[in-house]
Amino acid sequence: MAELNFKNRTLYHGDNLDFLRGMNSETVHLIATDPPFNKNRDFHATPDSLAAGAKFQDRWSWTRDVHEEWTDSIIDDWPAAWEVIIAARAAYGDDMGAFLCWLGVRLMEMHRVLRPDGSLYLQCDTTASHYIKAMLDAIFGWENFRNDIVWKRTSAHSDASRWGSVHDVLLYYSKSDVRIWNEVYMAYDDSYKKRFRNQDSDGRLWTDGDITAKGLSGGGYTYTYKGAKSLWRVPLETMERLDEENRLHFTRTGGIRIKRYLDESPGVPAQDVITDIFPINSQAKERTGYPTQKPLALYRRIVEASSNEGDIVLDPFCGCATTPVAAEQLKRQWVGMDIWDGAKEIVLERLREEWLVTPEEGENMMFPHIVHIETTPPARTDDNEMASSVLRLKIQRPVLPWEKITHKGMMNILASAQQNMFGVICAGCGRDLEREFMQLDHILPKAEGGANHILNRILLCGPCNRRKRNYLTLAGLHRENKKKSVGWMKDEKEAKRAQAKARERAEWVRDYFHTQECQELIAGR
Repeated sequence: MAELNFKNRTLYHGDNLDFLRGMNSETVHLIATDPPFNKNRDFHATPDSLAAGAKFQDRWSWTRDVHEEWTDSIIDDWPAAWEVIIAARAAYGDDMGAFLCWLGVRLMEMHRVLRPDGSLYLQCDTTASHYIKAMLDAIFGWENFRNDIVWKRTSAHSDASRWGSVHDVLLYYSKSDVRIWNEVYMAYDDSYKKRFRNQDSDGRLWTDGDITAKGLSGGGYTYTYKGAKSLWRVPLETMERLDEENRLHFTRTGGIRIKRYLDESPGVPAQDVITDIFPINSQAKERTGYPTQKPLALYRRIVEASSNEGDIVLDPFCGCATTPVAAEQLKRQWVGMDIWDGAKEIVLERLREEWLVTPEEGENMMFPHIVHIETTPPARTDDNEMASSVLRLKIQRPVLPWEKITHKGMMNILASAQQNMFGVICAGCGRDLEREFMQLDHILPKAEGGANHILNRILLCGPCNRRKRNYLTLAGLHRENKKKSVGWMKDEKEAKRAQAKARERAEWVRDYFHTQECQELIAGR
């Protein structure tokens, strides 16, 4: 297991992106979280409740909320995720694109901090669930999608001119094929319980059925099907008959009548439609008034299914502490994050009510546990691995300022380097084109460890950029363009000259980054 650089029972107060980026890679077993849904509304806690004052805005704007550093990171390291954002903007609008960009950079970090056997459960509703699933497919891989779990959050809802919306969705992904899984059970519904209509003298309810002799021993038959265990009891008189006529009896009939007791049946193995966990009503003891609070039973089921005792559970949007409380109750370690100012108080209060954390000074508890409140990100002590699925740089030194130039700044630098009197020369085919037709790409592909900074960048026309993708070097692109079957190379000499000019200008930027002339070039002035 990777080295931990954070403590158990830590609540980070602030923007979770900074805290996620500070956590060492592959340290978390389970992430169970309930982020904003892009509902285009403001949420407020119930007045005079434990969470009074809690509020957050679930509205998104591309111009106001999207940072250039986010888009650069997604385009460079998760191009498939960027395609999802482009599609969402085209199909839904800029607000959905902004929401996915904001969530996407956080999902990239969540993927990084998960252990290879770890899992993610992300709760959402139909507002954005389809786009979020596409984003998760791009980051976790479609092959690691496990379930689209439906939770019926209310019995009925009146929606004008459409089917009533009564469910949320929990998207369940694992990081790999090897994942933690513990069978969990749902209670039997009333119609099934009616099958247990027989009653012993001691009041125990049971039902009967047929079963073959295979596996009968010790007064019962235990079998496992897809990880779910069940126990059938064989009456004592039946066992005595088996001792006398075992082989002949089963050869003749193929089976016997046996008992199954209701109080020995764990229930139905958990299904992907959850109808036995109900929303929190106004009188519920666990109710805090937090505007998007979810039932503790729901998150207990998730934690129990996809983690073991002592494992680390993370909730980057912990709100009113439902995930931390569930983890603490089930003897897991946990880390929570939230930007709400009252998160500290509500986390402590809920855990105090469960007698799970230390009380205020002056009170007494036999086994106190301390919650650590942090406002600064943890310091990475691993190899500072990037969040990218393909880029695995071992950066043992601080990133230098010139290595942080944005895509827009690199476009300005390279367009000035590769330009001629007619336009900008494509470094892949040698064509003269207007700047608007040029796209930023890597010289050495990311798949081979190519860096994202200016020394490894070039401008290509659209066809060259698409042909190069993430596996060809620039030299490989030249060879591909010269093939008769492709026939795209126009002037190889001009293409190589554009590459040389770009490299020369990039080295100048590196050496003179802090000069006014360089800063004006980066700004496009």
